[in-house]
Amino acid sequence: MIIRKAIVSDVKAIHALIGCYAEIDRMLFRSIADIYENLQLFMVAVEDSDSQQSPSRILACCALQIIWSDLAEIKSLAVDKSCANQGIGRTMVESLLDEARQLGLERVFTLTLEPVFFEKLDFIRADKESLPMKVWSDCAKCPKQDRCDETALIYDLK
Repeated sequence: MIIRKAIVSDVKAIHALIGCYAEIDRMLFRSIADIYENLQLFMVAVEDSDSQQSPSRILACCALQIIWSDLAEIKSLAVDKSCANQGIGRTMVESLLDEARQLGLERVFTLTLEPVFFEKLDFIRADKESLPMKVWSDCAKCPKQDRCDETALIYDLK
């Protein structure tokens, strides 16, 4: 498996991965247009293919969005269901935490319906109200705004 920055030809696969979970209300839907607009935020895990003929299959995706001078969000983590429980999600998150460190960030948070997964990676539960920049950005546009069922978790990079 190789983890790399997403490229334009990955968009349809990213959209399909996210859509698979959004259809069963396990994550928020992202349109193809939104993925194109935010493609530079995404990393993908791909099969390590020896073949030059066929493109490698995307196994997972995840995005890191800087919210403020000391804070970023990990979002849109999706792993192909055929690859579940193989450590791919953990590897994706660890890769983004490394990127956040390289960027000089102090904290990373996530809003998730899978808090236990992130707690196993040493994220700590937090009040959503402690994330004011987040509340006024994406959450203000979210269709679940008034009935949010996601859990906020924070990881301290210091």
